[in-house]
Amino acid sequence: MPVDSLFPRLEALLPLVQKPIQYIGGELNSTVKDWDSAEVRWCLMYPDAYEVGLPNQGVQILYEVLNEKDGVLAERTYAVWPDLEKLMREHQVPQFTVDAHRPVKDFDLFGVSFSTELGYTNLLNALDLAGIPLQAKDRDETDPIVIAGGHAAFNPEPIANYIDAAVLGDGEEIVGAITEVVREWKGEGSPGGRDELLLRLAASGGVYVPRFFDVEYAPDGRIERVVPNRPGVPGRVAKHTVMDLDSWPYPRKLLVPLAETVHERFSVEIFRGCTRGCRFCQAGMITRPVRERSITAIGEMVQAGLDNTGFDEVGLLSLSSADHSEIGEVAKGLADRYEADKISLSLPSTRVDAFNVTLAEELTRNGRRSGLTFAPEGGSERMRKVINKMVTEEDLIRTVTTAYSHGWRQVKLYFMCGLPTETDEDVLQIAELAKRVIQAGRDATGSRDIRCTVSIGGFVPKPHTPFQWAAQLDHETTDVRLKKLRDVVRDDKRYGKAIGFRYHDGKPGIVEGLLSRGDRRVGPVIEAVWRDGGRFDGWSEHFSFDRWMSCAATALAETGVDVDWFTTREREQDEVLPWDHLDSGLDKAWLWDDWQEALVAADDPEADTEVEDCRWTPCFDCGVCGQLGTEIQVGPTGRTLLPLTVA
Repeated sequence: MPVDSLFPRLEALLPLVQKPIQYIGGELNSTVKDWDSAEVRWCLMYPDAYEVGLPNQGVQILYEVLNEKDGVLAERTYAVWPDLEKLMREHQVPQFTVDAHRPVKDFDLFGVSFSTELGYTNLLNALDLAGIPLQAKDRDETDPIVIAGGHAAFNPEPIANYIDAAVLGDGEEIVGAITEVVREWKGEGSPGGRDELLLRLAASGGVYVPRFFDVEYAPDGRIERVVPNRPGVPGRVAKHTVMDLDSWPYPRKLLVPLAETVHERFSVEIFRGCTRGCRFCQAGMITRPVRERSITAIGEMVQAGLDNTGFDEVGLLSLSSADHSEIGEVAKGLADRYEADKISLSLPSTRVDAFNVTLAEELTRNGRRSGLTFAPEGGSERMRKVINKMVTEEDLIRTVTTAYSHGWRQVKLYFMCGLPTETDEDVLQIAELAKRVIQAGRDATGSRDIRCTVSIGGFVPKPHTPFQWAAQLDHETTDVRLKKLRDVVRDDKRYGKAIGFRYHDGKPGIVEGLLSRGDRRVGPVIEAVWRDGGRFDGWSEHFSFDRWMSCAATALAETGVDVDWFTTREREQDEVLPWDHLDSGLDKAWLWDDWQEALVAADDPEADTEVEDCRWTPCFDCGVCGQLGTEIQVGPTGRTLLPLTVA
């Protein structure tokens, strides 16, 4: 049966809200397919505002992949701002898609991609607005299957009671497999109802269905074990890894936003994964192994993307784009191709020790300079050894000198505060490093018009990393250290005005830490925060630390654990972690050994504790390639990016 559009009911509300255009839909390259012709219907959500969610590469890829399939329909929804939420509740307008303004509840599958755990309250709000029961156990065949994905899905336990399933890793192939399971089940007349469908999904070992696992707790509050409670459900669920990225050249037709968004450029993921081995970095650990796109595939994607969008900037994306084995050739080839069109190139993520003169020249060829961000992460040499970020001060000074001498007048340096074994002195070294950067720029250019912005984030230990056992620094100590650093920078008469200083206080990090390493006992905290008005917790103007702490105190009162237990407590080697049954491919013993190496480096900076990049060294046996049947895929390919031909 056809599903009526909600737009006639929504349209009357739009003049009463801010930025109504974000709810209109109809972007260039968006897709609206016939409802009745589709056998399987997906609603995809990035649980944040349109301006943040629309540019999300993961959702855009799945949107295009699914809509290319026969008999499959995919539409998008985003979190609505509180002004529209209030009106929707008053006028009984449910959560809608922006493509055809169809009710989210009417879809077969509701896929939600979490880049950060702070989107959990927005998920609950969307479910409630859609008329979908919050608790998975209360849903029936009229409700969509709610599936979590994205980096946060590597520990979905805090939202286990609110989702039906979770998928780990790359989505391009698994969404097709899930689609076929649903198509077959529906074609058979939906035998066994919702439970049977979830059992079919879980039986593959590639979809995690929380209801099919029981969690048992020890008297001291720790997890005793996590075990399947249904025959045929594997005890561990593995992540998905797409090999041969050239075979998946998405997105081909990037959505062009109607309203202003946080990123407005055509972005190509030039490789996926990272094996640099930074001990704090969840993204690098869970996306192993490195898989490069070839220079020719990158060129074809850029050409198609520019033709289909009209953007005048190309972002070459990855966790460390300058590490691509042919990045020099890629940058030169693209700069040659588009020099006359004034298309600018940017590397949003650049390692200190990988940026060089060739890259600087190609990125500035058309006269425009996008921002340059380098991430030393640790302020002192000691801290960088602890976290395995093997770049020296001299590497940084050489790199920024190259940038300043090629026309950049400002660079951004990113650091973290609260890393394991960190001291006040380690943090204060950030100021000294920033001063050296400013002086290097002045020396290289002969000008005092040189700036450096120091941006600092609070460290949050993440699952599937060597630091997953570490104690998180309390927010009070974090704030004291950052205040000391700020004062040192501001009080310096020679350099202070040239150094920008941006940081967030330590409180949001504690909440993120609770959600990152929490278990199912944290779910009621999230629900209590949402019921108390919690929304958009990733936005400082909407975030309330006091609300989270108050709700946590009440919701955890009978559990024997509290916020500190989940955050500032160091874990022991034999502790069962909430995500141990979810397989990222990384061997837990290898992660533990690397954590111990970090502690050795903290006490003895001269000790040989570096874990080198296995792209260029022998294998360090992290477990990923052997356990998941994957392999590193890097060049050089020897191919050339040819000039465009004019028809």
